[in-house]
Amino acid sequence: MESSYSVLMLMTAECRMKVVFLHPDLGIGGAERLVVDAALALKSQGHEVSFVTTHHHPGHCFEETKDGTLTVTVVGDWMPRSLFGACYAMCAYIRMIMAAFYLVFCSGLNPDVIFCDQISACIPILKINKAKIVFYCHFPDQLLSQRQGWLKKLYRAPLDWLEEWTTGMAHTVLVNSKFTAEVFRQTFQSLQNVQLQVLYPSLNFSAFDCPLEGDLSDLNLKGVSWVFLSINRYERKKNLGLAIQALGRLLSILTPDVGKQVHLIIAGGCDDRVKENLEVFRELQQLGEDLGLTESLNFLKSPSDKLKHLLLHSCTAVLYTPENEHFGIVPLEAMYMSRPVIAANSGGPLETVIDGETGFLCPPHPENFARAMEKYVKDRSLAREMGENGKNHVRQHFSFQHFVEQISRAVSK
Repeated sequence: MESSYSVLMLMTAECRMKVVFLHPDLGIGGAERLVVDAALALKSQGHEVSFVTTHHHPGHCFEETKDGTLTVTVVGDWMPRSLFGACYAMCAYIRMIMAAFYLVFCSGLNPDVIFCDQISACIPILKINKAKIVFYCHFPDQLLSQRQGWLKKLYRAPLDWLEEWTTGMAHTVLVNSKFTAEVFRQTFQSLQNVQLQVLYPSLNFSAFDCPLEGDLSDLNLKGVSWVFLSINRYERKKNLGLAIQALGRLLSILTPDVGKQVHLIIAGGCDDRVKENLEVFRELQQLGEDLGLTESLNFLKSPSDKLKHLLLHSCTAVLYTPENEHFGIVPLEAMYMSRPVIAANSGGPLETVIDGETGFLCPPHPENFARAMEKYVKDRSLAREMGENGKNHVRQHFSFQHFVEQISRAVSK
């Protein structure tokens, strides 16, 4: 490992480059964490790194993008995110194309490499520049859209074609998991000859090794012995209701005196500009009330990194509810903090969570999740043992140093 790292250092020392990241909305989601980590990785190798984005708010972003560590330029934030509550994808495409025009013709940045993700429609504009284009596919955008009704299908058809055509124009295509690579091949039939490189997201361990600050006194956890934690954006595709339903099922299994000691915290990104975030937040609160779980539930909006680390440190286990998640950084964060994970048995978690060793992979049904949660309640040592296994697993396979080497090779090529 040391010899390969030394070679990499020599290679990057001889090939310092200017790299610009073009990203649609630099918030606090998993995609944003990945591009921020990629930027930090390249910066650590001596490359000059900066961001161009269509939206960046100091109150809803990662610390590195507002404390001066990474330079961020916002372009086109004045443009609407939708047209009368519709056409979100088209507006996002137009915003990114405008950002690409700025980068190529107005910014004066003259990058050697442009790293863009999520929206590929801007690539034809970027190729006017002599820079090499790296496109990171978190997941085909067309699969993230509902297709209800012929009008929606008609609206999406040109966007789907544009996504496939422009994705194939990138010089290098990266994907976040083997699962996403398989979906990419199935979705983009004309791109079968495109070489895909799997670049797993990673953790910057130093960010999680900082001393914990604050406390959870505001959450009223007095008398609570088992805390289950769900961390995900307030979006319907994240299936957060499963965690609440599983809690209800678990409490019906346990005796009342034990059930009183169990608590669930739902913590997720919630952007007040996004209607769905607010709707899902209210729907989950209502679900908790309908199931009579109000006293056993807490909801948190957009927790800071410091609070998130404290929550991970304080919980018994983490519930990860999305089905067919493209990758999922939360299980890695939980395992590095020595906490086991209960996750749906599909998508990215199949590549990160070892069933029975670092947590449990279950069918995404309340009964299955509840039975897995019950194991930690009945055996207090199980969470500790699986947590230790998880930390070792992440250190070995998902270290930031390993990520640095992979991204540096991809960019240097």
